[in-house]
Amino acid sequence: MSELKVTPLKPRAQQGEAATVAAKTTVIEGKPTDTINPSNLREEHKRRQNQQQARISDTDREALLRMLYHMILIRRFEEKAAEAYTLGKIGGFCHLYIGQEAVAVGALAALRPDDYVLTSYRDHGHALALGTSPDEVMAELYGKAGGCSAGKGGSMHLFDADKHFLGGHGIVGGQIPLATGVAFAAKYKGTDQVTLCFFGEAAVNQGAFHESLNMAQLWKLPCIYICENNQYGMGTSLERSMSLSDVSKKSGGYGLVGEFVDGMDVLAVREATARAVERARKDSLPSLIEVRTYRFMGHSMSDPGNYRTRAEIEKYQERDPLKVFSANLKQKGVINDAAVKEIEDRVRAEVERAIKFADSSPEPAPEELYTNIYANPIKQ
Repeated sequence: MSELKVTPLKPRAQQGEAATVAAKTTVIEGKPTDTINPSNLREEHKRRQNQQQARISDTDREALLRMLYHMILIRRFEEKAAEAYTLGKIGGFCHLYIGQEAVAVGALAALRPDDYVLTSYRDHGHALALGTSPDEVMAELYGKAGGCSAGKGGSMHLFDADKHFLGGHGIVGGQIPLATGVAFAAKYKGTDQVTLCFFGEAAVNQGAFHESLNMAQLWKLPCIYICENNQYGMGTSLERSMSLSDVSKKSGGYGLVGEFVDGMDVLAVREATARAVERARKDSLPSLIEVRTYRFMGHSMSDPGNYRTRAEIEKYQERDPLKVFSANLKQKGVINDAAVKEIEDRVRAEVERAIKFADSSPEPAPEELYTNIYANPIKQ
């Protein structure tokens, strides 16, 4: 049984009078952070609400419902995965996507089925948004033979070649040059496929990021680099680890188009990605998109999140992408409470079925240790 925690993140306990002060202003290492002005928060929330509602009016209803379904599916799947982890059914590392659903769902809604996608180890949401069966994803988390990587990849290495999903990668930034190579192959073969590469903001400090962007612009590759900036590389804030914390501006060093996007708005992400897809498909030009988002859980299931304050978490929970999108769809008359409940019921049934499938799926056979290791294995 794992001792790892899945409870909501809480700040370090305050003592005595400090608790009263902390309720108004929270300070980490002498730096004031997240003092919440309710009036300013309401004003910002209203402004962003109006922006999303305007986009809703310009979007096909079926597309809206499809995005809502996928966001709900990812949220409920991840909640169930957290539960399974505490029961010891999932081993190893497990990085949940709760809070970031709008990024994968919005970006992938702008693709064609034959476009390629690569991402980091926080990959459950991307696989589900691409249409990989929840049964296969959950079985992979369990390390079972019925998983999408036959139980050999686990949480961090989900693959689905049929969906052109080339992984989940455990090395920070390791997928960035791979995606650059995939885009090179597409251009070399003369197809008009584009490649989306997702990574966290901590990967931006890796040399592979800079080398890849340089090559992509030199060779004019149809690759879209999407930085899912959840503002913390493990437990270290962006400001403490990056000299230029505006990731989108780093595109200027290589001549790429750069764009900053609100990652809590699924439609804003979709629009920005669609613009980048058009540049890539029509003109074979790469783009860098910084999508500012927030993870509600810790970096992984082993992270209690003591480096973040309750005020900070609550500030972003007010802009929960799933809650806000659902509310705006209702307000615009796209959907009602009964329809939302119908989607919720459908999703919960799918997730429960996925748990049963994972439980009943067999363990990989011992001889599977030696398969898919070498292209031309030596015969004994």
